[in-house]
Amino acid sequence: MDDVVSTRPTKVYDDQSIAIEIPETAHQISSDSWFQAGFVLTTGINSAYVLGYSGAVMVPLGWVGGVVGLILATIISLNANALIAMLHEFGGKRHIRYRDLAGFIYGPKAYSLTWVLQYVNLFMINVGYVILAGQALKAVYVLFRDDNAMKLPYFIAMAGFACGVFAICIPHLSALGIWLGFSTFFSLSYMAISFALSLRDGIKAPPRDYSIPGSDISRVFTTIGASASLVFAFNTGMLPEIQATVRQPAVRNMMKGLYFQFSVGVLPLYAVAFMGYWAYGNETEGYLLNSVHGPVWVKTFANISVFLQTVVALHIFASPMYEFLDTKYGIKGSALAVRNLSFRVMVRGGYLTVTTLLAAALPFIGDFMSLTGAISTFPLTFILANHMYLVAKGNKLTSLQKSWHWLNVILFGVMSVAAAVAALRLIAVDSKHYSIFADI
Repeated sequence: MDDVVSTRPTKVYDDQSIAIEIPETAHQISSDSWFQAGFVLTTGINSAYVLGYSGAVMVPLGWVGGVVGLILATIISLNANALIAMLHEFGGKRHIRYRDLAGFIYGPKAYSLTWVLQYVNLFMINVGYVILAGQALKAVYVLFRDDNAMKLPYFIAMAGFACGVFAICIPHLSALGIWLGFSTFFSLSYMAISFALSLRDGIKAPPRDYSIPGSDISRVFTTIGASASLVFAFNTGMLPEIQATVRQPAVRNMMKGLYFQFSVGVLPLYAVAFMGYWAYGNETEGYLLNSVHGPVWVKTFANISVFLQTVVALHIFASPMYEFLDTKYGIKGSALAVRNLSFRVMVRGGYLTVTTLLAAALPFIGDFMSLTGAISTFPLTFILANHMYLVAKGNKLTSLQKSWHWLNVILFGVMSVAAAVAALRLIAVDSKHYSIFADI
């Protein structure tokens, strides 16, 4: 925590002796192995959101649509993330932020637009994390008491406070270190328990109904919303910021991290999503641990693991905001310096207070997944990635390659608009059933 990190722009040389400029930052960069970056990526996709995919993806799409959709989303997401990773040192400059890359390729307007899109994306992801952490704490409470005295907003407030304390203690992304190991342990714990208890329930249960619920019109909207959840499942929206932490050669090492994420890293997600749907059919809960049956102590441990892992995962997705603010206000040197510590208390504490208030006011986790995928994950990860690659590498691409990238831009542009409309409809419908600060 007491690393002294220079904020001056420097130049380094990669293994091909090409000068690469590194922009100014108050956070530590070029220090992590590809394996640590791979774990950061895997932590992101195997967060507690995994416990919602049986209900948010499989139920609206069914067996064929869900299985094919998840596999296609994996392949397409790997391709899109690889495009961004390969542009990390485009033009002789290391682009350690998403907005830096867009601004370098398109200009200042794109810099600002990308900044807005990314921070909306990350903020909404973090709202979802606080909701999930609150749901996990409430699930523990309900296991021991059924008096309904403690409402979900109270647990969301507790979760937000815990995330704030962690954010103050961990100065930057590279400082996570051993916490990534704990996060992996917690992830494997709640996923293994969810898988095992779902398997046991499925073996004992009568035949399940796997038909897609709802009227024809509602199925259209839920299917579109599920497609947004599909892309949300595999993408962080902050790949350049994670790649910034990786040692040289940054592109080659990041590709190793991506291959790790989209091979070994996706297997637990598949296992939990498919097993949960198999066990409970179209009655699968939006939070899988609410569907499973088993010993109280096992479910307690699983929910506590969800809560603790979510605290770590939120810090990852909040780190671009922290890096921007720390760099802007010159927060460098010892993390324990009075000025630096007080800055983190006020600024990070304020950011997470706002996040927690919104989470408590609108705790519709499935709707947040759909809306986030629609308005930010689609544009950032698929539309922008393909178009930036077209602009940057246009002269070196064949006509077939150009056509492929343009097809992706148009297809995901249409899907983004459709998914945003579907997500807003879902939020409007849920808002009629639940009041603000609802206990759901």
